[in-house]
This record gives sequence, structure tokens and C-alpha cells, in this order.
Amino acid sequence: MADVWTWVAIDADTKLVPSFMLGNRDSRTARIFIDDLASRLARRVQLTSDGLRVYLEAVEGAFGSEIDYAMLVKTYESSQEETRYSPAVCTSCERKPVMGHPDPKHISTSFVERQNLTMRMSMRRFTRLTNAHSKKIENMATPWRFTTCITIRPHP
Repeated sequence: MADVWTWVAIDADTKLVPSFMLGNRDSRTARIFIDDLASRLARRVQLTSDGLRVYLEAVEGAFGSEIDYAMLVKTYESSQEETRYSPAVCTSCERKPVMGHPDPKHISTSFVERQNLTMRMSMRRFTRLTNAHSKKIENMATPWRFTTCITIRPHP
């Protein structure tokens, strides 16, 4: 069985979650998720995603030019395979404006990453050895975890 990811958008100001879904980490799921997010927003926002490239087409398709979008791309010291029992060390974070005019000081995925960690650490079944957790669909049925990082911020 394939891994299952929770895609989530969190509002940086209110910490409300306007959209989330379970699915594969692929372009089809990205399109469905971003289309759903766009349908729930009434005004222009700033959106920050992690460096997953499938967001590029999904965001443009859902929002067109009516968004300020950036990616926060993190580089790690080694792959997750090499660091099975401990998390990889983040060596750099690059803020990449993609479309519109995202405010550099608000290009961040910290809120959703913190919520992901808090949730995983508070539910024992998601803590295996360190902060690792199961990604099988049968283990995702009740509580869900946040892995794909998106932060939205409304513009005045």
C-alpha cells in the first residue's frame, strides 16, 4: 500500500484550516487540493508552499494571476534514507517568489510545520523512534497529520 499524505492549508493569522485532504504526493492530488483551497477564499492571499514542484501548475491553474505565491525550499544535509533514526539536518532555506508580489517577511511554512510536530508528538502512534510516523491509509483513518506545508495570509 502506498504512503498517504495530509495536505493542509493554514491561515497564518487565525490558525484556521480552510482546506485539507488525504492523498498521494502527486500532481493530481495537488490540483484537487489547491482547487478546493481557491474555491474557499474570497480575496487575494499570499500563499507559501514547501518546495514540492507539483504546486507550481496547481497554483497557477487554480488562482491564475490573482495570488502572491512563494516557495520555501529547504536543503538537507542528507536524505531521509541515510538518517533513518534521526531527522536530516536542514542546511539552508531559500525563499523563492513564484508569482505576484509575495512579501518576503511572510514567506514561511513555520505555522503548519509546528502544528504537524505538535500533533505527531501528542499522539503516540505517530512517534516511532523519533518523530517518525506511519503513512499507511489504515493508520490515518481517525487522527490526521499535516505534512505538506502551505501557509496563507490575506492581503489588506
